[in-house]
Amino acid sequence: MTMSHQQYVKSGICENYQTLLEECGNALSTWDGYRARVTQSGPAGKEEGNEIFRLQAKYARAYAALQNHLQDCVLCRLIARFEGSQLSDATTLYGEARH
Repeated sequence: MTMSHQQYVKSGICENYQTLLEECGNALSTWDGYRARVTQSGPAGKEEGNEIFRLQAKYARAYAALQNHLQDCVLCRLIARFEGSQLSDATTLYGEARH
């Protein structure tokens, strides 16, 4: 997972965000790695398919927890608002808002 500037700022300030971000990244990495191994080894059986779905569900839960945190955490919302205002100021200043 690549980390945007906003994620980097949040993770440096909000410990819960950092934990949830790491859990989400680990779940995605595990799911991707297992899926790649199964793909390389040929046709998957029922057990492999079930494991892929289990790992996918684990990632979906971790991602949902991260998104819920972003909506519920006052500190993360404040950082997002600050980052958003800085972005909109920069795009207005440099004319990037016009398409």
